[in-house]
Amino acid sequence: MIIDGTANARTRLILAHGSGSDMNSMFMNKVAREISSHIRIEGGFSVVRFNFPYMDSIIKSGKKRPPDRADKLIECYTNIVTQQIEDGAQSLFIGGKSMGGRIASMMCDSEPMIKGLVCLGYPFHPPAKPDKLRTEHLYKLQTPCLICQGERDIFGNKKEVPGYNLPDNFKIHWIEDGDHSFVPRKKTAVTETENINQASKQVAKFITEICG
Repeated sequence: MIIDGTANARTRLILAHGSGSDMNSMFMNKVAREISSHIRIEGGFSVVRFNFPYMDSIIKSGKKRPPDRADKLIECYTNIVTQQIEDGAQSLFIGGKSMGGRIASMMCDSEPMIKGLVCLGYPFHPPAKPDKLRTEHLYKLQTPCLICQGERDIFGNKKEVPGYNLPDNFKIHWIEDGDHSFVPRKKTAVTETENINQASKQVAKFITEICG
């Protein structure tokens, strides 16, 4: 695991990686450090990152392979949540980048200690397949959720997502001209760094408001 922030923090955000990059990717490093730097909560705060087993296998073997089935990924994420609770966490937020956030959304209602869900670029549908939505389970969730989504995200852009009519416990924050990793086009006034910082501030605000 990689931990950014206060050691033995009472409040923790667990962030899972996307399908093609591990917990130590440039995106994961940047958002974890930025989020942890913006939050000051009594009892401390930390961002916890981990690799799914299939990603550890890729790193060890050097051979690419697809992610495991959703049930196996959920089992792994559930084990991480249990470990954090046993380690002293009193309030947990879970989420992740793309696939990591989707897996977190499938299990966030299962543990009362989980106070919120954070999705960084939610994969609403496969690229170029807007009719194959991955949203059905979202309408049943009770956990408050923040989705930071690039306006140009090929997995669900600013024109498409409002039409999904997500429940009131979902908040969408649009990242200016961002793609699936919040990278804007060169002609845009904002930079990738500014967009990641903007998303991180929104996550910090979301967590701080829930924690009171």
